[in-house]
Parts: sequence; structure tokens; C-alpha cells
Amino acid sequence: MSSIHDLATWEPLLRLVRDSHAEQLAAPGGCFTGQIGLGGWTLPAPQPRPEPGRALQVADMQDQFTAVERVQDALRADGVNNVSYVVETAPDGRSLLHVVDSGPAVEYGVVSPFLGALLLVEGAVPEPWRRLPEAVPGAAPAPSADPALLERTLRERLPDAIGATEEEIAAAEARLGVALPDELKALYRVTRARWQDWSGDYEAQERVSDAVGCELFSLDGLYIADAASRPCPWQFAADDAVVTAPDAAVQGLVGSPGWIVFGDNGGGDRLALDLTPGPGGHTGQVIVIDHERTIGAGLRAESLTDMVINRPDGRHQDRDADNPPVVARVNIHYLDSVEAAARPELEVLGIGRRKGEPVSLAPVVGLPRLRTLTAIPGTLADPLEIAGLTGLEYLSLGPEDWRVLLDAGAVPRSLSAAHIEVQGEQHPLPILDLANELLALWDRPLISRTVFEARLDTDR
Repeated sequence: MSSIHDLATWEPLLRLVRDSHAEQLAAPGGCFTGQIGLGGWTLPAPQPRPEPGRALQVADMQDQFTAVERVQDALRADGVNNVSYVVETAPDGRSLLHVVDSGPAVEYGVVSPFLGALLLVEGAVPEPWRRLPEAVPGAAPAPSADPALLERTLRERLPDAIGATEEEIAAAEARLGVALPDELKALYRVTRARWQDWSGDYEAQERVSDAVGCELFSLDGLYIADAASRPCPWQFAADDAVVTAPDAAVQGLVGSPGWIVFGDNGGGDRLALDLTPGPGGHTGQVIVIDHERTIGAGLRAESLTDMVINRPDGRHQDRDADNPPVVARVNIHYLDSVEAAARPELEVLGIGRRKGEPVSLAPVVGLPRLRTLTAIPGTLADPLEIAGLTGLEYLSLGPEDWRVLLDAGAVPRSLSAAHIEVQGEQHPLPILDLANELLALWDRPLISRTVFEARLDTDR
């Protein structure tokens, strides 16, 4: 057994839980949950309050740090990124610790303390992550694209820079599997932007950034911003949709084999040359891939020459995918009925809190593109109507609705991923059992639990 499954690993954490919630744990049914990962944690323990006029110090949190570090050390030793746990008082009065191993078929729970999406089909990704760029007949470089002018301008600004050789450029093309646009070749002929060439001189690096208009990656650091380079949990990615307006400069993709990333704007957003522009764009335009978005990109400049010489301000990003008819939200803030959402283009339907009776799904049965349905508990009049949604790849329901589908043998077999929507105070162990029932239908690895009897009396 690994150390993460050793009760001694958890003793400091159990002591914190006991000290913070002794009264609740004294009663049968008392339950507290949390997660510990290498990058963060949740603990059912209140944050200490410093004395008035004094800021919170590291020493004030030392007990929590000690408890977490012991578990994190065990995670590192086991090669695991995170672990979930439950501390509960069983009906017979025993105090139990459940160490939960979600396994490879469950995504990390961002909202729930345990469960993100259940990965029913190994390796499957949501539809937007499978979408490739559309061909745009007649797409061409912008009139401002001028590799010779670009190279002259940069040589004037960076007279001492070390440029890439033709062999180095050819090696980069071979590594990427794509021919570099002439403008990008012209840039790297002036400077290959290697840190070694600057000999630790930060000012030299800044001169390059100032000359180009971004934090330039080295020739060796170029990469393709395809969909795989922009991962997103199913729970959120399934709600996205690819939408490209008829006059859009940039296709509303997650990523593209024609997006060649060459720099950063200094705030974490990537700059790329776009070889697969939208209907209103130009081949080789400069786009900005926003690190806070999971889909789409903004237009920075119509060409690399334009960006370097004219320094256009800001960027524009089309974004209408979160509105009907492709994505529809039925709740008190948006649409008031499923009927209003029922259009042939509909891909994503979310049903949230609303006034009135639970809704019927009859209006969307048979829609050809509907692939995602999310419904919070209590919003569906008849969960069995889901059987008529034959193209679903992602389904998120409350535990009661999943129970109806499981008991009727009506869980859609078209699903690639699923989610159990838990709201309010619910004991986590029945939710884990429900998740295992769903995973078992696809013969996926199950969630496992190691249970310890934990003494939470006053002895230390």
C-alpha cells in the first residue's frame, strides 16, 4: 500500500477536522469533504483570524500547512496529482476516513469536491476540439504584407542581432510540419531570438521585444496552436461551440493547424500567424489567442509587417457562439422555454433555474446537431425524454434524474462523457456509487475508496 493509503499520512488533517467540527462530528451523519492537490487544496477548517491590526501570518496557518504538506509528500511519492477525502460519522457512531481515488476515467472536480466529468470513451474530446478550419476560397495575404520591407525595418532596429540560417529555418519547418510564411522567415533571418545569443543581457531581449512589438519566441520555440494545445475539461468544453460569422476575419476555432505561435503579448496571450483565416481575413494575419478563453482568437494586425511597422492598438474578437441558435440557455435570465431554443442549428442546451413547472424536452427531440444537454436537478418533467436525443455526446443531470435513466436502462449510449450535477448539501458517498454505475456501463475504471476508522476523540 502506498503512503497516501496510510492513516498516519492523514492524522494532522484529521486533527484539524476534529478541532474545527467536533460538535458536528459527534452526531451520526456528520460529514466533511475536501481535496488536496500538488497545486492547491480545500480543507473543512476555518481560516484563523489574526488580532485586530495585525495581518495574517504564515505561523497562523502552520497547522494547515503541516497537514497538507504531509499529504502532498505522499502524492509526490506515489506519482499522483491530487486526492479527495471524506471524514464522516457512520450510523453506528464510528468516525471514518474515506480516501478517494477517482482513477483515470474521472476529470478533476472543479466545482464538486470529487467529480468532474466522467470520461466514458477513452480519448474522446468535445466536438469543438474536433473541428478543423474551413477552406476559404480566395484567401490571400494582405496588401501590407512585405517581407523585404519587414526585414529592412528590423535590421535597422536591431543592427547587432544574430539571425537564423536557412538551415535553421528549414529545421524549424521540418519540426512543425508546415512551411513558414515569408514574413516569419524574414523576421527570424534578422533575429533567431535565442537567450544564449544575448548572454544574459535582459536589455538585449527588451530591444528585440520593442522592435517586434511582442515578446518574441525563439525559432526553436515556435509551435502550432492546434486544438490539443488548448485543453479544457469536458464540463466546460462541452458548452462551447464553433461559430464563424460570414464576414469574420478569424475562424472561431479552438485551435488550427495553421496557427503558428511566435510570441506573447506580455500578459499570457499568444500571438500567432494565421494561415487559415476567416472569410473576412487575410492569410498570414496576426491573431491573439486569449489565455482566458477556450475558443476563438482576436485579430491583432492584417500582416506581420503591419504589426511591426504600424503598431495597431488592441484587437477585435467576434464572439456570438454563446447566443441562440447554436447555444441556448433556458433560465430566468435568458430564454423562458425549450420551445424558444428549438432550432435546427442548436448544439448546446442548458436548463437552469426558472419560474414555472419543469420543462419537457419534446421540442428538441430529433434536432440534428444537439450534442450537449445540461439540466440542474428538478428542471425536467420527464428525464426519459432524453432517450429521444440520439446525438448526445455529453449529458449533465442531477442524481435523481440519472437514477431514473439507470433504472430504466435508458442512459444514452451515444455519450462520450457525463456529469452528475450536485447542488446543496448531499452526502458524497452515494454520488460516488452513482458515478461508478455509469462508468461500469462503459466498462471504464471505477472510483475506488480506502476506508479507515479514525479516532477523533480528545487524545492527541
